[in-house]
Amino acid sequence: MTVTTANSQLFCIDPEYLQNLALQHREEYAAAQPFPHIVIDNFLPEWVLEGILEEFPKPKSIDWQKFENSAEKKLASKGEMQMGDKTRLLLYQLNSSTFINFLEKLTGIDGLVPDPHFVGGGLHQIERGGFLKMHVDFNKHGQLKLDRRLNLLIYLNKNWQEEYGGYLELWDSEMTRCEKKILPIFNRCVVFSTTDFSYHGHPEPLTCPEGQTRKSLALYYYSNGRPAHEIAEEGHSTVFKARPTDNFKEEETSTGEKMKTFVKKLVPPIFIDLKNAVIKK
Repeated sequence: MTVTTANSQLFCIDPEYLQNLALQHREEYAAAQPFPHIVIDNFLPEWVLEGILEEFPKPKSIDWQKFENSAEKKLASKGEMQMGDKTRLLLYQLNSSTFINFLEKLTGIDGLVPDPHFVGGGLHQIERGGFLKMHVDFNKHGQLKLDRRLNLLIYLNKNWQEEYGGYLELWDSEMTRCEKKILPIFNRCVVFSTTDFSYHGHPEPLTCPEGQTRKSLALYYYSNGRPAHEIAEEGHSTVFKARPTDNFKEEETSTGEKMKTFVKKLVPPIFIDLKNAVIKK
């Protein structure tokens, strides 16, 4: 639904549209491999996302949270005050009761809770050469003390070419093979269930032209409790796991601190975990 005011258009997501979308895709979501997920193209009216793209901050225009080590090289927003008005209004809707009802119908997960703090989420941006190695996400919200259950990504990359890379990869629970690759094209929405075995990432360095970046909106959803079979360890941070071709090495970070990866046995096989991995010189 679109509301026209004297100065601009205000967009409100139509509950009927969401209801139909959930009914259309819920069986496909549940049956998807290697774990429940769905890819929805043309998710929102293009003009809505074009407005957000216009106000999306450039790499040097705000104080981004910077990740730069052997497992990840990316930028993430630190809070909603770094976002433009159009972006904030859309994110509020994606945290609304209307949208939560849609996600519950789509995924079959009841009692979902949005994150008003956008911890780990919000705006993501990856520059040429950047990457995010294969991982499972932190599984507890530190402030809300809730279990992380869903990721939602909306890509903002107009005229994105396959040769630029930037695919979101979904791997099997044993990390033996990639079962799905998703190109991050404009107005593509990806929703997937997060467990301690839902390995995903953007592991190959980005090859887009200089000055172009891989942009996305990221929202995470939680519940009070979760099925026991989804848990390997209570309350862990992001856990990276190497592909057969990966090699995480000790290196210097951009802040001059030494980043040393170490192994930690959670469940077989061995995970490479960066939790508490920063060692002061």
